[in-house]
Amino acid sequence: MNAAAPILRVENLDVSFGETPVVLDVSFTVNPGECLALVGESGSGKSVTARSLIGLAGPGSAVRANALEVAGVDARGVSQRAWRSIRGKRVGFILQDALTSLDPLRKIGKEIDDALRLHGSGSGAARAARVVRLLESVGLDDPVRRAGQRSGELSGGMRQRALIASAIALDPALVIADEPTTALDATIAAQVMDLLGELRAAGSGMLLISHDLAAVAKVADSIAVMQGGRIVESGPAERILGDPQHPYTRALLAAVPAGKPRFAPLSPASSTASTPRPDPPQGSQAQAGCRPVLRARALSKSFTVPGGPDFAAVKDVGFELHAGRTLGVVGESGSGKTTTARMALGLLAPDAGTVELFGEPWSQVPEAARRTRRSALGAIYQDPLSSFDPRLSAGSLLADALSFGATRNPRKHLARIHELLALVGLAAELAGRNPATLSGGQRQRLAIARALAPNPRVLICDEPVSALDVSIQAQVLDLLDDLQRRLGLSYLFISHDLSVIRHMSDEVLVMQGGAVVESGATESVFTAPAHPYTRTLLAASPGLAPRR
Repeated sequence: MNAAAPILRVENLDVSFGETPVVLDVSFTVNPGECLALVGESGSGKSVTARSLIGLAGPGSAVRANALEVAGVDARGVSQRAWRSIRGKRVGFILQDALTSLDPLRKIGKEIDDALRLHGSGSGAARAARVVRLLESVGLDDPVRRAGQRSGELSGGMRQRALIASAIALDPALVIADEPTTALDATIAAQVMDLLGELRAAGSGMLLISHDLAAVAKVADSIAVMQGGRIVESGPAERILGDPQHPYTRALLAAVPAGKPRFAPLSPASSTASTPRPDPPQGSQAQAGCRPVLRARALSKSFTVPGGPDFAAVKDVGFELHAGRTLGVVGESGSGKTTTARMALGLLAPDAGTVELFGEPWSQVPEAARRTRRSALGAIYQDPLSSFDPRLSAGSLLADALSFGATRNPRKHLARIHELLALVGLAAELAGRNPATLSGGQRQRLAIARALAPNPRVLICDEPVSALDVSIQAQVLDLLDDLQRRLGLSYLFISHDLSVIRHMSDEVLVMQGGAVVESGATESVFTAPAHPYTRTLLAASPGLAPRR
């Protein structure tokens, strides 16, 4: 390969499946030591583009291009057998979901060793030493022990690092990373992006796929924005982030909650987002005379671990949620956020401590005594589809929520079903659809409608937007804001995303290792964090400033 030539050159790439075009007239180049971020939402064609570059577009695909040069190879017409000698050796490919990309039955070291062995890279002993060095280079502690573990024994961040180690095992000239940090906690995502930046600095060309402009800002040299299978805008990262020209790029940037004040609309599609909310009581003195709608006192919960000591998931956690307010709970995976939420919902009994709902005992009474008050407390979860009965239509799901345990009768509740759908911005005709046929944003709106069906006063929102594209996330956050203003709802809002928490919350709890390490008014915590862990989270949270 000519060291001065682009490591990746794409001219007029078209990809179609049958009669359906999914990528249209796409062109870009990547030079050695350069990172191009290909940014767009689900369905924009970015992942199909990436896979087409290495012969993985999929069955039934037709790939055409005037030029498709990948790591010194003309990739047009390359056989699958020939691709096997290119992938891994010349091109490293990092997938989004390390849990499904790694064989759960095989040890991590064996997965990486296979890449070395298949390309004839040294003896068994030399390869084993190389595996350990690779795991160490991607920041895994105790690499010898990690090499002997399976993917299910590692955390999400560890699995993603192991996947990166496998992808770079043969020092490929080009690295393609498809959503490498989606669903990772902020500090782990920051570490993964730093690692990718180190690979770029060492001379690897990089194509970084993402739906999130903020996530790529610190790594990308240039950005290409995709919509509907086409690149609608491209250029240096500093120009794209600082002076976007295309309306779609501007909409993507506006949808990022980082730096957006409380109740500022994130999406132009939110028609009611500008409706002002009555000023809430401010400060501790204003709230002192108000009874909290939800109060936790000294909650603790441990779980039995076979063959080891009990795991303390929540330790002495307390909080107060007031009427019409949002209390944000932020922390990384394993910090105790969801366990706390389940105790607040009355789905999990605390080992110690109490929960009160509207000043009355909640956690310390039997379920039969809670049942008559359950309608006042609702929940919205991260993955609505897994919480829906797959046999039921959208309308039947709402009828079920309206029936309060009685026989489901969609016709009896038809007017209320349509009212709920309208409340969350869904058309009445969707009542007859199966939720599996709805988009991610539509499903989350349906989940919110279901939570609202019994007229609750408090909603527990557990990572309600973490699986959504940034513009759909913006619409859902604006919807939650609007519903709070209109209905006077109180939210316990859980997320690992600090920018979402800051935008949505009046007060915030920061959790680490099952304990609350810092709490207070949101802006006070974000502008003057007192605890080292809070400062670490804030430093890792992505912003829109391009790398220098």
